[in-house]
Amino acid sequence: MNNSVEIYDTTLRDGIQQEGISLTARDKLKICLLLDELGVAYVEGGWPGANPKEDEFFALAKTDLAMSHARLVAFGATRKAGVTVADDEQVARLLEADTETVCLVGKSWDYHVEHALRTTLDEAVAMVGDTVAFFRSHDREVFFDAEHFFDGYRTNPDFAVAILQAAHDAGAARLVMCDTNGGFLAHQVQEIVGEVTEKVSGGTFGCHFHNDGGMAVGNSLAAVQTGVYQVQGCINGYGERTGNADLCSVIPNLSLKMGYETIPSERIEKLTKVSRHIADVVNLTLDRGLPYVGASAFTHKAGLHTSALARKSDAYEHLNPSSVGNATRVVVSELAGRSTILAKAKATGLDLTGDEAQVVVDRIKEQEHNGYLYESADGSFELLAREAAGWVQDFYTLESYRVVVEHRDDEVLAEATIKIHVDGVRIVSTREGDGPVSALDRALRASLVNRYPEVGGIKLTDYRVRDLDSSDGSSARVRVLTEHSDVDSTWGSVGVHTNIIDASWTAVSDGLLIGLVRHRDRLDSEQSSTT
Repeated sequence: MNNSVEIYDTTLRDGIQQEGISLTARDKLKICLLLDELGVAYVEGGWPGANPKEDEFFALAKTDLAMSHARLVAFGATRKAGVTVADDEQVARLLEADTETVCLVGKSWDYHVEHALRTTLDEAVAMVGDTVAFFRSHDREVFFDAEHFFDGYRTNPDFAVAILQAAHDAGAARLVMCDTNGGFLAHQVQEIVGEVTEKVSGGTFGCHFHNDGGMAVGNSLAAVQTGVYQVQGCINGYGERTGNADLCSVIPNLSLKMGYETIPSERIEKLTKVSRHIADVVNLTLDRGLPYVGASAFTHKAGLHTSALARKSDAYEHLNPSSVGNATRVVVSELAGRSTILAKAKATGLDLTGDEAQVVVDRIKEQEHNGYLYESADGSFELLAREAAGWVQDFYTLESYRVVVEHRDDEVLAEATIKIHVDGVRIVSTREGDGPVSALDRALRASLVNRYPEVGGIKLTDYRVRDLDSSDGSSARVRVLTEHSDVDSTWGSVGVHTNIIDASWTAVSDGLLIGLVRHRDRLDSEQSSTT
């Protein structure tokens, strides 16, 4: 058995067809470098000639892209029916992209040939062979994606195999079987792949699965077990409709569970970092429940789980989270007992006594009865735990704040004034914002930045509000959840009040405070290590 599997990333072509994703040419360059850092073998950059943005990307790639591991691939179609390769404008644009490797796509389902291309099956086979041979004559490495291959093989296996054979005979280095509609199951994939690899002797095969049936990752693994060498997919499972095979699951499943070599073994621990960085670039919140890389992939809430984890770290985790660059998280709620609190505190670097943990348990149950939610607010939990251990906040004391909202020239502007005391000095700051929360956040930062310049590196990344029904029905309360991050971590904070401004102040100020606390802890740790 070949123990190597080649990873081909198509995030920048197939992945960006997902609803809500739009990347600039510079964005695509950033993602190329991240994928190169991860160690994939090939990065499909896009389709030259499809639009000006694609042309800009390939032009920039020639001068501004230097990858040390991955090869850049340009994607395009075979020649059109009834047109010679030399006269096909799209083929010319693909050649002009000047990549060492090209990936050609062609029809392998007779239904599409007859009704979409409106040509003969013989011409469809010739289109593939002619175009592959053309690029081979220009010293290009050629991959061939057989579109709708599994559907085509089911209805007309002779034609589907003839398409692959034509590509192989013309010199294609990879013959990629695509489940473009995403509806096949693993046992069907293994049956078809097993038959095809015997019929096209000497070919090196790849697979490309969509996730419409929820089987893209499983089908990729099944295809590898049946003889496929190259797996195509996207980071975070991006792609049209329900997405493509998620390489963030494919890679660790193959490497850590099945013993295949995919990306360099020392780079697998970069998987979570790359996943989240790419999510930032595409500007989509990463699904917390994604296997391996999601924020909740190794998160535990139930008391039974957390108490077992405290004794045996592998009791409720299928592998060590650090192997993919992730980490165990324990979230707390009114369901929490002392073992959960102790485990959560330890994860944040705090050692509580049993009595201190019980104080936190009681406080959380009281606060959650009032509408607080700590499982999404680990920063606020950390403040509770620190206070239970005797910590007193000494960064600043609040004297007062005031927020004014004004309608001016068809615009609604907010202005916040904050008065605080830092090291015995009274500081008054006023700032404007698009809304009251933005104004409060800016005013607090302005008050703190001279004494604590690190606040400039703390970002407010999310703000959510939910109306809550009060226990007596006499007033409406709101819960505000915020998310902050710095270069090292991300954390949540929560505030609850009948006044949305006060709830927002609690969440925003706690979020900044945790950033300051953690920064101080890092400095103390660094100083201790050097003495």
